[in-house]
Amino acid sequence: MGITDKSGTKTYGMLAVTVIGLAAAVALMLLSFLAPQFHSGPEDLPLGVAGTPSAVDRLASALDQRRPGAFDVTAYGSADDVQEAIRDREVIGGIAVAADGAAVYTASGAGNPYGEVLTGVAAGLEDRGSTVTVEDVAPTADDDPSATGLSVLALPLAFGGMISAAVLSFTLKKRHGLRVFGSLAFSLIAGLVIGAILRFGFGTFDADYWALSGVLALGIAATSVFVLGLESLIGYAGLAFGGVLTLFVSNPLSGIATGWQWLPAPWGEFGQLLPIGAAGNAARSVGFFDGASVAHSVWTLVGWIVVGLGLSGLSVLKNRGDHAPGVDAGNSSVPELERREHTAISVV
Repeated sequence: MGITDKSGTKTYGMLAVTVIGLAAAVALMLLSFLAPQFHSGPEDLPLGVAGTPSAVDRLASALDQRRPGAFDVTAYGSADDVQEAIRDREVIGGIAVAADGAAVYTASGAGNPYGEVLTGVAAGLEDRGSTVTVEDVAPTADDDPSATGLSVLALPLAFGGMISAAVLSFTLKKRHGLRVFGSLAFSLIAGLVIGAILRFGFGTFDADYWALSGVLALGIAATSVFVLGLESLIGYAGLAFGGVLTLFVSNPLSGIATGWQWLPAPWGEFGQLLPIGAAGNAARSVGFFDGASVAHSVWTLVGWIVVGLGLSGLSVLKNRGDHAPGVDAGNSSVPELERREHTAISVV
């Protein structure tokens, strides 16, 4: 008779599941990054336009013919109003039409693709016989005109948040208060270091160093504290879920490299509700727009931190309930005591 090695069969089965699961994870990662990129582009980009009503209507029609569906045009009273709307991050650029020509206003700080699109619009207006000037009203820094430092910011934000949560989870088990303190301390230091590298090392930003470092620290803390809270409540599955949310969802939908308006709707806007997108948008606002429209991103990051603290608090309450008098690892000691008393009576 043959002997079936059940343990060996189980091992091979686990190996097969693991290999297939890892392959699926790699495929999911590739799709999560490629899908937004292939579906990104100019669609309903908020554009400010100033001029007479008839001129604005003609320009809107011309833009729609040249790039159907690319722009969502908003009319403003003057060229100054258009520029102010750009600096307030209400629109990604603008055009002012006058009798002697047109002025195209770009904002390199909003993202490289928008400037390229508007430069193409300016060339099209020139082809139609208009005299066109192009002005960048929210430029990037001279040392890093392409804002390369900002475009790679998603990786340190994601890595900093996840690695700190993982290390603190493994090294400080059940010490929830100390873990949160360590997470916040690390996030603050990491924010200061990353801010210094971008501000003084590579010159990506000319903005206030402390404000920039502050939003970066909030971005790291939002991921770190939230994932710590998940792990404290549901164990290592919380780390796994946090990793998937950070790497496969928050990272590709952040729009850090291009600006979130370039991503397909509604995913670009949804990405701004997640930590990496909110942190990147806050850094862009502080770095190139004097902090305009930064409040929403900051409150979003604070909200993730508060949720993480709440999850850690629930875990503490749950652990206290499990270890309350009369409760031992989920099994009531009262029935055990009754069983012992019944046994003693029976012996007597």
